[in-house]
Amino acid sequence: MIEGKSISKYVRMAPRKVQIILDLIRGKKVEDALSILHFCPKKASIPVEKAIRSAIANVINEEGSNKVNVEEYFVKNALVNEGPVSKRFKPRAMGRATRIRKRTSHITIIVSD
Repeated sequence: MIEGKSISKYVRMAPRKVQIILDLIRGKKVEDALSILHFCPKKASIPVEKAIRSAIANVINEEGSNKVNVEEYFVKNALVNEGPVSKRFKPRAMGRATRIRKRTSHITIIVSD
């Protein structure tokens, strides 16, 4: 069993939004997952698609291009972890300020045959 792994770190997107996209593709074949992500209107589908393509490229690089049949691969595991949070302040009424939390994500994709 050959596995390929890809980690995208510090993606400037909230983990809650990425998790919705990962739930769509977990357990699907790679070709189906890429077509779902390509036509998905969510902004989080772009970094997830890049991570899947990177995981497949890692498999091809590791095993050699003539040994790998990409059609047999599926998304074995897809998870998102919370990255560091940038904190900003926004002025509000009556001299107050509100904290704005700009969240980041770490996306991990594992593909297997």
